[in-house]
Amino acid sequence: MKLDLLALGVHPDDIELSCAGTLLIEKNNGKKVGVADLTQGELGTRGTPEKRKEEAEKSAAILGLDVRENLEMADGFFKNDEINQRKIITVLRKYRPEIILCNAPDDRHPDHGRSAQLATDAAFLSGLIKIETADEKGKKQEAWRPKYIFNYIQDLYFKPDFVIDVSNVFDKKIEAIEAFTTQFYNPNSNDKEPQTYISSPEFLESVINRAKMYGKMIGVKYAEGFISKKMIGIKTFDALIQNNT
Repeated sequence: MKLDLLALGVHPDDIELSCAGTLLIEKNNGKKVGVADLTQGELGTRGTPEKRKEEAEKSAAILGLDVRENLEMADGFFKNDEINQRKIITVLRKYRPEIILCNAPDDRHPDHGRSAQLATDAAFLSGLIKIETADEKGKKQEAWRPKYIFNYIQDLYFKPDFVIDVSNVFDKKIEAIEAFTTQFYNPNSNDKEPQTYISSPEFLESVINRAKMYGKMIGVKYAEGFISKKMIGIKTFDALIQNNT
């Protein structure tokens, strides 16, 4: 299956917190969208890899993803090395996305920035024909390089290079986040697991408030922000959102 858009996230739930609204918008526009989680989030204080897999599958159904894979890199300890670059190259050549979204270039969690550089390096290498990879059946893959790599914004604040209006799908984005019941605040939960930075009600409020802030920048209710190293071009001014604020 060829994808139009592939989102890479270190941990299951990174995508939901940061760019799920964008995936929903693109899916509603008839695009093929998918997610590749790099790790199982096995070092997370709350939950287990098995439970987080169930939560990721539930979220994938909510988002209407065409595919969701887990590359099973080592949470907390993966490196930007040939082994992990080849894992991402194989996925990029398998799905041949035009655009990839990846973690923030720097963040509170050190995995995020490290994975951003890993994804960027792998995307470039994926276009080199002399790097050989094979699919699950052992068939040689053709080289493929996505046209764009965009970093979504996570915990630390970055001024976005552009934002996407996700107002019409924001409720479903929140539903996808809440599919990760072990990770985020649930007023109806009686679990005995320790509280963490992301399990507080204030954390989810901060996700909502950031979307409101980015939305305000373009005169809409909610938006998601992205960073791009590559210059972005438009064909006509019709591509711009009308902002009368």
